[in-house]
Amino acid sequence: MTIRPGEFWVADIQYTSGGGTKKRPVLVLWLDGSDAVVAAVTSAKSRSAFDVELTNWQTSGLRLASTVRLSRLDCLEQSLLIGKIGVISSEDGNKIKQVWTSSIRPQF
Repeated sequence: MTIRPGEFWVADIQYTSGGGTKKRPVLVLWLDGSDAVVAAVTSAKSRSAFDVELTNWQTSGLRLASTVRLSRLDCLEQSLLIGKIGVISSEDGNKIKQVWTSSIRPQF
């Protein structure tokens, strides 16, 4: 299966403690060789300027109103992406690009 930036996938995410995994939705931001850089997707409301609440979550294939957390990025082997959910709408994609361009930068 081909993975493309802008797609929502279910990923097998390892707990930070290293004690297991959980299947979670993610948004693929870009591909780097056999890896995918992804942002966490959650049903929780925004909690920072780096969160983007999705307007078109239903047409993107998500089951619940969702937020993309640009502050929660992971670099995963593409083999950990186990099922495609859908594709981000152009409207929501533009919101994410705007937040990324205006707010994401190293803090050192």
